[in-house]
Amino acid sequence: MDRIAITGFGAVSPLGTDAPSTWEALREGRSGVSALEDAWAAQLPTRIAGTVPETFAESLAVREIKRLDRCEQFALVAGREAWEMAGRPEIEGERLGVVVGTGIGGITTTIAQEHVLEGSGPRRVSPHTVTMLMGNGPAAWLSIDLGAKAGARTPTSACASGAEAIAMGREMILAGSADIVVAGGSEAAITGLTLAAFGQIRALSKRNEDPQAASRPFDADRDGFVLGEGAALLVLERESHARARGAEIFAFVDGAAVTSDAFDIVGADPSNQARTMNLALRSADLAPGDIDFVHAHATSTPTGDINEADALAETGIHAPVTSTKAMTGHLLGASGSLSAIASIMALREGVIPPTINVNRLDPAIKLDVVANVKRELPSRAAIVNSFGFGGHNAAIVLSHS
Repeated sequence: MDRIAITGFGAVSPLGTDAPSTWEALREGRSGVSALEDAWAAQLPTRIAGTVPETFAESLAVREIKRLDRCEQFALVAGREAWEMAGRPEIEGERLGVVVGTGIGGITTTIAQEHVLEGSGPRRVSPHTVTMLMGNGPAAWLSIDLGAKAGARTPTSACASGAEAIAMGREMILAGSADIVVAGGSEAAITGLTLAAFGQIRALSKRNEDPQAASRPFDADRDGFVLGEGAALLVLERESHARARGAEIFAFVDGAAVTSDAFDIVGADPSNQARTMNLALRSADLAPGDIDFVHAHATSTPTGDINEADALAETGIHAPVTSTKAMTGHLLGASGSLSAIASIMALREGVIPPTINVNRLDPAIKLDVVANVKRELPSRAAIVNSFGFGGHNAAIVLSHS
């Protein structure tokens, strides 16, 4: 069987401006969550977030800084890193595709330009506003940068977007519409409106006094998620194609599944989450017992973490479980692809990064959580879960062999 290989990856996250620095922090259990010092955050109930270091933009041209929204800039930086790691493959544009998911898109531009409109009138609104706020912007800019003509696609499926993008990239290659696809997610939605809106549905942690302890998946005292930002992109291609050009293969996407609950716009259906994992396992021709660890979606919400624990129990997967959102916060549409990169490195190094801040495991969660300290465990296969508002579910099966 000609498997789908991962030959490169790149990341911009609250823990670092590239994949190696992000992985090092994840492995060692360091938090990237901090207090928001901006004036617009002062009156918010939640004033913490996982923000990307501003040094991420050092590799961008002045034109790119001025004309691209922050989420587009993230995608460009992470995509270029992934492409460089893959060896800058020589490929016809018609055989190269891009899939970059996002949950919200260019909201920072939308809000900023609305303020310009209200304060200075329509003639002061930037002529670049449309191309900065559109949700397909990250995929479009990256496709232009790489010369990708096989498709520039944008799954917008809330917090499942990044994982769904990887599944879509895999499908494009299996269908024969592309030989290489750069896939993942990008998100830059740390704004007053976003924080206020999530706060109104009681989804966010209010541990403003202790930001680094606020995101605590599986912990009995969790009180909501922490908003994060960043991008994570993977280079996918057939194993035979990768070996023919002498590329290093870091891992394989051996299975994937994307489903919808058709249940509730916010609430999740654990049975359908379990079905999604089972479908991903089936596509990888693996059994639940073949999974060596789980990178859970686990955002640190009281209900969501229990739903996923129940879903895992239903699948029969009893492997160790971790959620790196404890360190990065929740990157919404980029969370699934960043989880994938963490899992790729965990498979390669035989080290599962910890879920920090688990001081007291919720007794309702019957999981073997990798709590607070990394666990050395040689692993062959992992499953990465992503679930989003609207009933969006995505599961990716990764392997290293």
